[in-house]
Amino acid sequence: MVANVQMSAARWALEVRTLKLDTSSISKRDVIKCVIAGERPPYVPWSFGFTAEASEKLAAHFGPDYEKALGNHLLGLGNGIGFFTDIAPGVVRDVFGVEWDRSVDKDIGVVCNRVLPEPTIESYAFPDPLADQFFADIPGKIAAYGDRYRIFSIGFSLYERAWTLRGMENLMMDFYDNPDFVHALLGAIADYNLAQVEKALTYDIDAVYFGDDWGQQDGLQMGRRTWMTFIYPQLKRMYGAVRDAGKAVFIHSCGDVDELFDDLIGIGLSCFNPFQPEVMDVHALLDQYRGRLAFHGGLSTQKTLPFGCVDDVRAETRRLLAAGAAGSYILSPAHAVEGDVPLENMLAFIEEAQQQG
Repeated sequence: MVANVQMSAARWALEVRTLKLDTSSISKRDVIKCVIAGERPPYVPWSFGFTAEASEKLAAHFGPDYEKALGNHLLGLGNGIGFFTDIAPGVVRDVFGVEWDRSVDKDIGVVCNRVLPEPTIESYAFPDPLADQFFADIPGKIAAYGDRYRIFSIGFSLYERAWTLRGMENLMMDFYDNPDFVHALLGAIADYNLAQVEKALTYDIDAVYFGDDWGQQDGLQMGRRTWMTFIYPQLKRMYGAVRDAGKAVFIHSCGDVDELFDDLIGIGLSCFNPFQPEVMDVHALLDQYRGRLAFHGGLSTQKTLPFGCVDDVRAETRRLLAAGAAGSYILSPAHAVEGDVPLENMLAFIEEAQQQG
């Protein structure tokens, strides 16, 4: 199934190059399929995300339905975090029972309770992975944006879900003091995710996106040996289920994690995000992995977008577009754009993407 998808994308890309087809008749979905297959696309596709504060700036400029003005190529489906319910001023609760203080970070928040105060899951009841709220919007979104590449999202998909339940410091100690508990917890989280994947695959989707931050500015948070011992086996299960169904695997993992790329490709990874230029050489990695792994991101959200001028943003965007012209790349800021980015800088990279060729 995967081979057939790659072959069809390859034939389509060849037609674009040799017959010089009018790319206005080619769907965004097909352009992304070409990129994922490792072929040269007719242009570099893009997909941009924005935090709540940045979204307010765009809505004031483009109007409330600014999503159509962006022309994104990826269509996110499902609910990556797990739905929030207001429980107090500035405090929300997700479906796992984790409470988040949003008084400072207004998009996700900071964990302010411990659902698993002890190293056991015997008395903990996981939420229903098949609840309608995770899937109800899929038909409507596909109907509205059917030309886009469709990705079902599962955020906090393993390690992050574990530490939000247990507490990061506790989980780090559990890796050494309570390894059986960690294996049981991560296995249960993976089972939950796999149930969602199975349901998502009943819809006409193209990929499943797993969000799970493992990195920091310099290397892995938990070290490679711990990552391989506890996290890798569950990733292999989850990614394998997606690839066995003929779909692509997308992941998001902030930080310096490029040491894992070969391992991740080996278990089925198709596309990596956020591709942070502050912690990895994005141009060298794109050349090194082109045809084996696609990348989504690369535009600096720590330096250029908040602190650069419009010309800086345009120049960096053009360099990325030039590097991505040969394929395996989807243009985007390295993370959802924050509210400290000036509107003029947002408009600069949006215009550069849309004015290609």
